[in-house]
This record gives sequence, structure tokens and C-alpha cells, in this order.
Amino acid sequence: MRCEVCGRKIHENPNKVIIEGAKMTVCRECAKHGTTTWSEAPKPKVELQKPNLPSVVLTSNMGSIPIKKKVFQPKVDTTQEIVEDYGEVIRQAREKAGLSHEELGKKINEKESLLRKIETGKVAPNDLLVSKLEHILKIKLLVPVSEEKTPPKTTKVANELTLGDIIQFDKKNKGS
Repeated sequence: MRCEVCGRKIHENPNKVIIEGAKMTVCRECAKHGTTTWSEAPKPKVELQKPNLPSVVLTSNMGSIPIKKKVFQPKVDTTQEIVEDYGEVIRQAREKAGLSHEELGKKINEKESLLRKIETGKVAPNDLLVSKLEHILKIKLLVPVSEEKTPPKTTKVANELTLGDIIQFDKKNKGS
């Protein structure tokens, strides 16, 4: 630790004095210029986080001062799904609006490389990006979830035998 007045290294017990109204940590020599000593009161920890909002605690380069930052978590709507040919729909709407990948990227604050991948179907857009694209391009990418088509129950064909049928058939023949 160094003296805040002269810059000398303080080896033992730093003095905390008030010099011209400023609280300073100084060496023994500079402490003579001060009037009174002061002590730091312990700072109470204040919880700023709301219980339902996740946060990230970062430490600054000034020490261990916690910085609270809200983490955005988009709500997932399970009643809707993205259309199958979303890439083609986005490409057609972008071209109809007369926008390049770069111009569209600037409008929605996304990289043009991501937009290219989405249009080719290599990447599926997340919910936030879907809402941005729908708003800017005035298109509909989300549709109600279609019920999964379950294959109809197959009826047994007379010629097809299962392993269970063969075992029962074998048992009948041995028994008679």
C-alpha cells in the first residue's frame, strides 16, 4: 500500500486521516498534516436481484465489486412451431422487401452470416430472432403445433408370423 499524499510505501499500520476534508490513507509523516482519524464502516450487502430474474455476478477490475446484470431468457411458446420451409419464406420476403443480407442484419441487429445460414436451412432461428424477422419482413413463421400423426394400428396378415406365433405353434405340435 502507498501513501496517498507522498506516494511512499506504507510498511506498517497505515494512518487514516482527514486532510483538507478528504479521507486519506497516508504514511506516518503525512498523517501529521491531518486532523482526525476515520475508520471504514462495514458496507452492508444489498440484494438487488428480484427472486424470479436470473443474474450474472461479475467482478470489476477495481476489486470484488459485484455487478448485477440481468440475463434475458426468452419465453418458449410450446403451442407454436416454425414453418417447415422457413428459409425459403425468409429469403422470398427479404428479396420482396429489396433488402440484402447485410441490410436486414443491420435492421434486426444480427450478423449477415447467420441470416445466410438460416435461409439455407443450416440453422434454425430462435424465438427472439423469429419475432424480429416476422416484424421486419411482415411474414408469419410460427404456426400452431400440428398433432403428431400416429401410424394406424396394423392388423396381422395371415402369412406373417411373429416369434410368439412360432413358439405357440411348436408347442401345439409337440403336445399332440
